[in-house]
Amino acid sequence: MAELHSEARRRSTATPRYAEKKKAIVAAASDILNHHGVKGMTLSGVASRVGLITTSVTYYFKKKEDLAVACFLDGIARFDALATDALRMDGPHARVHRLLDAWLELRRLIATGEAPAIAVFNDIRALQKPQRGVVLQAYMRFFSKIREIFVAPELAWLDEQARTARAQILTEQIFWAVAWLPRYDLEDYERIRERMYDIFVHGLAASGRSWQPQPLSLDAVLQSSAQELTPRETFLIAATRLINEQGYRGASVEKISSRLNVTKGSFYHHHEAKDELVVDCFKRSFEVMRRVQRAVGNGEQSELVKLATAASALVDYQLSDRGPLLRTSALTALPESICLQMVEASNRVSDRFAALICDGIASGSVRPVDPFIAAQMLTATLNASAEIRWWIPNVDRVQAPALYAKPVLTGIFSR
Repeated sequence: MAELHSEARRRSTATPRYAEKKKAIVAAASDILNHHGVKGMTLSGVASRVGLITTSVTYYFKKKEDLAVACFLDGIARFDALATDALRMDGPHARVHRLLDAWLELRRLIATGEAPAIAVFNDIRALQKPQRGVVLQAYMRFFSKIREIFVAPELAWLDEQARTARAQILTEQIFWAVAWLPRYDLEDYERIRERMYDIFVHGLAASGRSWQPQPLSLDAVLQSSAQELTPRETFLIAATRLINEQGYRGASVEKISSRLNVTKGSFYHHHEAKDELVVDCFKRSFEVMRRVQRAVGNGEQSELVKLATAASALVDYQLSDRGPLLRTSALTALPESICLQMVEASNRVSDRFAALICDGIASGSVRPVDPFIAAQMLTATLNASAEIRWWIPNVDRVQAPALYAKPVLTGIFSR
C-alpha cells in the first residue's frame, strides 16, 4: 500500500522537468543496454551518464530491471509508430518501402544525435516475470502490425504461417542491419533503402529462375552419421537452446546443468566462464554454416541453386536434433571486445554468401544486386529461423525452408 501511495505522489508531482529527466535516463540506459545488455547495465552507470547520483535515478526507477523494461517499452513504442505510419500506405509494396524509409531516417537522426538511442530487443528474454510478460505483450502488439503489412487482396494466398514468417523476416532485417549500417556514410542511407527494398520485393533469383534447392545430407556435411554426440557437443547444444530461449542472463549454469542432468562441476570442466561458453556456442554455429557453404560450393549447380540449397539446409538444421544456431541476440551480453570478434566472424560467414552472389550475378543465375547487403539479409533471415518453433510451434520441418529461405531468394511477396 505504501508503494502505491509513493507512486501516486510521484505521478501527482510530475513536471515537464521530471519527464525530460526520465526520458534522458531511458535514452542513456538504452545506449548502455545496446552495448552491454541487461547484465552490464547498472543504475550507477546510467546515473553517471546523465549527471545524477545513483539514488536520484532510483527516484525514477527503483531497480535496474524496471529501467530495462522502460527502455524496451520505449523502443517498442517507437517501432510501433513506424509500423503504424507504414500501414497508412496503400498496398504492401508501399508499406515496406515506407517502413524502410522511416526506419533509416530514425537511424540517421540517432547517429547525428538528433534523436535518443533506441533499445534493441536482444535481451528481452533475459527479463524475469512479470516484467518479461509485460514487454513481450507490447512486442506482440507491434509485431501484429508488421503482419498487417502482408494483409492485402493480392496476398490472400498467404496463410497464417507464411504471413508470420515474412513478418519475422522483415523485422529481423531491421534489427540486424544496425550491425552493418556503420560501414556506410549517412548520405548513403537513401541508396541502402532502395537496395534493401529491391531485394525484399524481387529477391535474388534472375528472371526465369525458380526455387530449386537440392537435397543436402546434414549428417554427411557435419560428419556426424557414424558418430554419437560427444559430451562437449551435447553441452553446447543445450546451452545454445537455453540462451536462445532465455537470453544470456536466463541461461544460468544451474539451468544448463539441470537440463543435461549433470552437476555444475561438469560445466566448469568444459568452460571456466559463461562468456567463454557463449563464444564457443557462436564458434560452433559459424562452423556449421561454413561446412554447409563448403558443401554447396563444390557442386556443379548454378549459384542460385547453391544459395537455395545452403539456405534450406541451414533452416532445416535449426529444427534438427543438433540445432539450432545461436541467435545473434546473445552478442550484446558479451564484453565489447569479444562481441566485435564475433561480429567479425559472422561477417566472414556472410561474406562467403556475398562471394557466391557475385559469382551468380556474373553467370546470370542471380539478379544484379548489392552483394554485401544481399548477403547480410540472407544471414539475418537464417538467424531469424532459429526461432521458428517459437513463432510457428506446429511448423512442418519439410516446409520450413520454403517459409524462411525462399522469400529472400524469390521475393517477400512471391508465392
